[in-house]
Amino acid sequence: MALLSPRVPRLPPSTFAAGAAASFGVRCCGRGARCHATAAGGVAAAGPPSSELEAIRWGSAKLQGARDEMEDEVVFRTGSLLDGFSFAAVFDGHAGFSAVKFLRDELYKECAAALDGGAVLSSKNLDAITASVQRAFAAVDAKLTTWLEQMDKDDDSGATATAMFLRNDVLVVSHIGDSCLVISRGGRPEALTGSHRPYGNNQTSLEEVKRIRAAGGWIVDGRICGDISVSRAFGDIRFKTRKNEMLVKGVKEGRWTEKFISRIKFKEDIIIALPDVSLVELGPDVEFILLATDGLWDYIKSSEAVAFVRDQLRQHGDVQLACEALGQKALDERSQDNISIVIADLGRTNWKALPVERPNLFLELSQAVVTIGVVSIGIWWSSFLALQ
Repeated sequence: MALLSPRVPRLPPSTFAAGAAASFGVRCCGRGARCHATAAGGVAAAGPPSSELEAIRWGSAKLQGARDEMEDEVVFRTGSLLDGFSFAAVFDGHAGFSAVKFLRDELYKECAAALDGGAVLSSKNLDAITASVQRAFAAVDAKLTTWLEQMDKDDDSGATATAMFLRNDVLVVSHIGDSCLVISRGGRPEALTGSHRPYGNNQTSLEEVKRIRAAGGWIVDGRICGDISVSRAFGDIRFKTRKNEMLVKGVKEGRWTEKFISRIKFKEDIIIALPDVSLVELGPDVEFILLATDGLWDYIKSSEAVAFVRDQLRQHGDVQLACEALGQKALDERSQDNISIVIADLGRTNWKALPVERPNLFLELSQAVVTIGVVSIGIWWSSFLALQ
């Protein structure tokens, strides 16, 4: 959730696309549990199965952590508006559910139109795809902004979004915020997204900090204007069309002074909905795709998540069960956030024949020796200083 600190279940029914509803059996559970949908027969296609899609098996899960509200959402659509491609997205809402509610249908429809029903995706021309998707995201954000401004009461809600367009030979990812998509390439994780956060030493974060300051914003303890910890999102109109109103409100609330805001000159929007877009050709070594909100990634490393999913699939081959187990593992690791997960198994791996991964005893022993050595040197040095 974007409003939480940098480190960083009652559960409503999972909302899946109407176009895919006929293909899914939906089960909902109570607080602390899950709500999910599974593809009937393992075929993620509505109507007659497409040869492009029938090998792909999908699973999804939503779990509510220690939150008063469930503001995550998973959306899944197959083929109807994007010929040959499936669409899946996770939304991580903050300051309310309004923005997510708006995005559930609008983002898919706008992307499908901008991508010419999948024709632009089929071209595999990254420049053309990027231009189309960025145009769609901008249009959706403009519509959402208008909708939020027309609310009877102030609505500060916003949402991050990571979406994928998948065919069995190609994957396109469009991303704003701090959810993450990882592919398993022969058991090795490969992240296709970088978190849009105004802190950290990675290149993405450094660029976001530079952009925010150039736009007239500031950062306090990893939060933009001392408020929000993601720098790209839909909605959040107080950082877009109502920036000056935000300053005045901050003075009334005692967050800053009149003298302070007199020095602030906004030049651009502070939070933006411009997505990073990437394209990956799916060779035979790509096993599955794992997409999840930050409630998972803040507590489980990508290498650990990929290894866990592979072990689950080796045991039973059920993508849905693997999804649910991974979400529960994050809660067991003390994740406090809401968690949404989508897994797409490309159907290329004989999971039953996958050998059990044995621990690298030599590596573990080497690490233990190094740790003992470092501790011993520290103890010796402390003793030496104490004798001086």
